[in-house]
Amino acid sequence: MISQADIAKVLSGYDPKNIRIGSLGGHSALDVCRGAKSEGFETVVVVQKGREKTYSQYYKTRGDKGCVDHVIVVDKFSDIVKPEIQEQLRKLNVIFVHSRYFWVYCNFDEIENDFMVPILGTRELVRKEERDEDKNQYFLLQDANIPTPKQYSDPKDINELVIVKPSEAARGYERAFFLAHNYDDYLKQGEQMVKAGIITDESLKSAVIETFILGPQLNINYFYSPLTGELELLGTDTRRQTNLDGLLRLTAPQQIEVLKHVEPKFIENGHQSVTIKESLLEQSFAVGERFVESTKRNYAPGIIGPFALQGAVTAGPPKEEFVVFDVSMRIPGSPGTMFTPYTGYLYGDNMSVGRRLAKEVRSAIDLGRLNELVS
Repeated sequence: MISQADIAKVLSGYDPKNIRIGSLGGHSALDVCRGAKSEGFETVVVVQKGREKTYSQYYKTRGDKGCVDHVIVVDKFSDIVKPEIQEQLRKLNVIFVHSRYFWVYCNFDEIENDFMVPILGTRELVRKEERDEDKNQYFLLQDANIPTPKQYSDPKDINELVIVKPSEAARGYERAFFLAHNYDDYLKQGEQMVKAGIITDESLKSAVIETFILGPQLNINYFYSPLTGELELLGTDTRRQTNLDGLLRLTAPQQIEVLKHVEPKFIENGHQSVTIKESLLEQSFAVGERFVESTKRNYAPGIIGPFALQGAVTAGPPKEEFVVFDVSMRIPGSPGTMFTPYTGYLYGDNMSVGRRLAKEVRSAIDLGRLNELVS
């Protein structure tokens, strides 16, 4: 694992007056870039050949338009770890904002051990999103005493409606889903998905099985500042998923007919901004604060910057409760959170995740504490 001393040495060679903020070309890159430009930083995007026009043409900085200043085109995303690409990033004084894209397309070990570019956040934590990791997100949620769905280690024990989450056969970083109410139902639906090539026997055996939580789904997007020690609520959203959203827009008879021919899929296509009622805000902050403290206890210095808890609000009794079933331990891919009112309540103006990141970097530079934001 690259040490803080290694990163401190890299930072010592940076020009603090010419720090640039960089990201991988996808997921949240434009959110990061627009936010950085708003705070006076130049931006850098590393993008895979064939996908560069978004950054090198449509949103390239030109005059008073655009937000991408420097584009580095690579044959494939994972080439970002090549020594010559790292050297380009260091010469540009880049602070790199990691995203799910970054960790999906690159090798964990290479990023943790060989990527000698300062990453905003804690490197060690993102691997903990993976379900097969020791002391992973589920451990952290339990350690934080945050409500989570009951999990089944043995499908033979299923005695209620559950959701099964195996990895897709074609894209191991995406998950397929199906519902089951007992072991026979689990076997039947699992075998159908294996035969259809959607999942494999191996991914079915290693799938997470948990109680299906019925309620409005909600992603709570936070920002933890090590400079102030405060947790902020950046915004709330829900997912738009293919082809589930299309099915949900049909009438019940149409759904029944369509489902005879089409399997529902839960592939994320985007997000919708939503709000939560004010009486749930204290609960939202409380679970976020407990999660931050859990990461500090187990992976010092703990979470840095943006993260999200994803779950659903149950009806009770005795009261409504936010139940968490997933964690994003880096910038969530939801630029629409700025269109919820929560940063406006705090700062007077609504703020994107990218701008809040850049604001933190600017403060850290001014205070001489940039090393506290990166790893």
